[in-house]
Amino acid sequence: MKKSLLCTWLCAAALLSGCNNEDEKLLLPDTQTTTPGNGSFYLLNEGNYGQNNATLDFFDAEDGTYYTNIYPSRNPEVAMELGGTGTDLKIYENRLYAVMNGSHKVEIMTADSAKHIAGVDVPNCRYICFEGGYAYVSSYTAQVYKIDIAAAKVVDSVSVGREPEEMAVVGGKLYVANSGGYSYLSGEYDSTVSVIDLATFTESKKIEVAINLHHLKADGKGNLYVTSRGNYGDIPSNLYVIDLATETVKALNIAASDIGMDDDIAYVYSSEWSDVTGKTTYTSHTIDLNSQAVSEGHFIPEGVAPYSLTVNPITKKLVVTDAGDYTTSGKVYFITPDGEIENTVFAGVSPGHVAFK
Repeated sequence: MKKSLLCTWLCAAALLSGCNNEDEKLLLPDTQTTTPGNGSFYLLNEGNYGQNNATLDFFDAEDGTYYTNIYPSRNPEVAMELGGTGTDLKIYENRLYAVMNGSHKVEIMTADSAKHIAGVDVPNCRYICFEGGYAYVSSYTAQVYKIDIAAAKVVDSVSVGREPEEMAVVGGKLYVANSGGYSYLSGEYDSTVSVIDLATFTESKKIEVAINLHHLKADGKGNLYVTSRGNYGDIPSNLYVIDLATETVKALNIAASDIGMDDDIAYVYSSEWSDVTGKTTYTSHTIDLNSQAVSEGHFIPEGVAPYSLTVNPITKKLVVTDAGDYTTSGKVYFITPDGEIENTVFAGVSPGHVAFK
């Protein structure tokens, strides 16, 4: 069940008694061997809420070795290790950025070896993107923070909608998906995408889309794809396309939890929880990004409950994670676009974010 961060927090107290996974972590091998040549990447395991046990893995495509929990050995001088509740991972200009929501910081590392460079304090941080030497970080404080990368410090902030999530930069503008995720109990979600002019770093407008927005991806063709989680009841999840030239919004009428994009294809899966049925429904689709034609997807093998999906920019194959029970080791699947599992490795708790080198 992948719901909003708030829903996870609401369940945290009940889960904590079963979330002590030190024994399971000790069972994870330091290295695992898979097939070489799939493209090297880092993977951020989110960890358990409140347990400060987010971890960082690395897959070396040259020899097919998968390394688990590499941060402590690379950074023995960092007392608190990586931190808690990792929510995003990106590489930009030879640096690796991990957004640590539970630790209220952005951890900056070297991209070649994951060595600690600096930590930048950002309260309740969620997602990160980059443009022109700056990092932009969404925060559930209803702000987007601007970080000077060279100085490794926050230099500005701008107010956006409630509980902003993923962002994208297109044509000198920063687009921010607002969720209102803290409104799970009241149902009064946000439903807008904020548009920020990067030249002035001010919000110029909001585009009305749908409630409880989450992921936002630019297709490189003048469109944004935005996921809506709905209200987990009578309003279902949906995927929307924003034409940036006209700022018109179109519903594609498919459930969407996350999107992985190739040059001309989007892979969309949904693991949609319903408070009405008490069950999670899994679906998948592909989208032709040139025509926006939607087809049924066949890239999630039977028995895999996807938690994240990333398209390998080199091989065009898929990296799909499965969080399992969210308290013990998850799995990482190397999958072809037609759904064939080529390799599987064990990861940390809630493997959720992949950044290719």
